[in-house]
This record gives sequence, structure tokens and C-alpha cells, in this order.
Amino acid sequence: METVILAEPEWRARSLAHEARVNALVGDHLSRRRAGRAHPVHDFLFTYYSFKPAQLRRWHPGVGVALAGSPPHASWSGYESGADGVRVGRAVVERRAATVDWVRGLLAATASRPAHTGCFGLHEWAMVYRTSPGDVRHEAYPLRLGHAGTDEVVEAHQIRCSHFDAFRFFTDDARPRNALTPTRELQPSLEQPGCLHAGMDLYKWAYKLTPLLPSELVVDAFELAAEIRELDMRASPYDLSGLGYQPVRIETTEGKREYVERQRAFAERGAALRRRLLAATA
Repeated sequence: METVILAEPEWRARSLAHEARVNALVGDHLSRRRAGRAHPVHDFLFTYYSFKPAQLRRWHPGVGVALAGSPPHASWSGYESGADGVRVGRAVVERRAATVDWVRGLLAATASRPAHTGCFGLHEWAMVYRTSPGDVRHEAYPLRLGHAGTDEVVEAHQIRCSHFDAFRFFTDDARPRNALTPTRELQPSLEQPGCLHAGMDLYKWAYKLTPLLPSELVVDAFELAAEIRELDMRASPYDLSGLGYQPVRIETTEGKREYVERQRAFAERGAALRRRLLAATA
């Protein structure tokens, strides 16, 4: 791979722009965390996903890029200094090779399949199916249709969730209602590009490959995940109107139509991001 050398003014400008961009994205979360307040939509990006705001804020140029001058990266783990500047070390590249191969395999397999857009976000409904008050994940927010109404929606639909990390949160009563039985081992053979969680997880695969990828790509994935998460929760059984989220009523024909339109748009954006991740790890 031919090395790209960034002069100090260039990499400093990119680093500062990256930090400002991330600060704007994580500022509300950090304020809530200091105040001890939780948010059922946006906190997901920092609780379910393990990348901390400070980690997201740290700028990396990616493999094949050397930073001239005196970058702070020289003292960071995983970097090495050479005649042309400071870069991600060869040892890190070699150590992460197996992870890169697995992620590439999953992304390529997902990209090879058509997008299925008929799930209507029922995974969130299956997570509270046949529960009682006090048993739901977001107890601070009521179910729009109540427990009985939520159960009726689940029972009136065929659930076809292909994503293991959503399926594993289904209630015991909901699991047999799913047309598939996703497992971690089956993930590369079941993941499909229309799945909202597969789109959000592009962020996970991007940050898991840090520092091999340019941080701008990781933040692009974060922004997509944040937008998808909003649809995910607007289509959920929870009433989040008090937070400014009007529901996508997937129990209705109009709601289903709206959900599918948004889902297809996210699938297209996810496909483009997936191609960028594959190109960056080639």
C-alpha cells in the first residue's frame, strides 16, 4: 500500500474538524450523563455500543497514512514513527487481520442479499410481548396500546427478524413466533441490508476496526446509526411523544407504508456506507 503523507497543517485541520463534529454529536449525551438523566433513544449509542465519547472524539487517519511533524499519535498505543512520519503500526495491522477478515466477510455477505423491508420494526414489540408492568425495558415510558394491545399487534403479524442481537432480547413467548432462529454463528448467513439493526451495526464494525479506519468514516457510521435509532424507537410500542418523537404506527396501513419508505432509504444509505467500509479494509 502506498503511503499518503499528511503535512502538519492538514492533519491538524482534520483533527480539529473531527473533534468539533463529535462534540456537537455527543454534547447532549454528556450533559444528561452528568445530570443523571437517561434518554431511551440516544443513550443506546453509548450503552448498547461500547465506544465511549472520548474514543469517538480521538482522530485517527487510518492505515496507509503518515502524519508529518509532531502529532500526538506518536505516544498513542498502536502507532509507530518512521522516516515519513507517524502511522498506524504494522504490528496492529497484523494483530487485527483476523477481525478485519471476519468483518469484511459479514459485510460482503450482507451486501450480496436483497433488502427485506417487511419486518415493520416488530422486534421491539416482541421484546415486550406478554410482559407485565414493571417488566419492560423502558419502564419510564408507557406502551402506546397498553400491554394487551401490544400483544394483539404481535399476534396479528408474522415476525421475521434476522438479526441475532435483536432476537436475543425477545421474550420467551415471542421467540417461537419468529420465522427465523438467529444465532451468532448464523449471523453471516442471515444478516440482510434492509434490517435497521444491521444498518446501525455498521457503526459497531467501524469502531471495532479503530485505528485502522479514518475517523471520519466512523463518525459517518455513527450519524447513520443515530438516525436509524430514531426510526427504530418511533416505530416501537413505546409512547415517546413527550420527548418529541411522533410514533410511526406500524399497526396501521399508513404506518407500515411510512416505515417501509424510511427503511428503504436507510438501506440505500447503509449500502453506500458498507461499500466504503469494504473499500477501506481491502
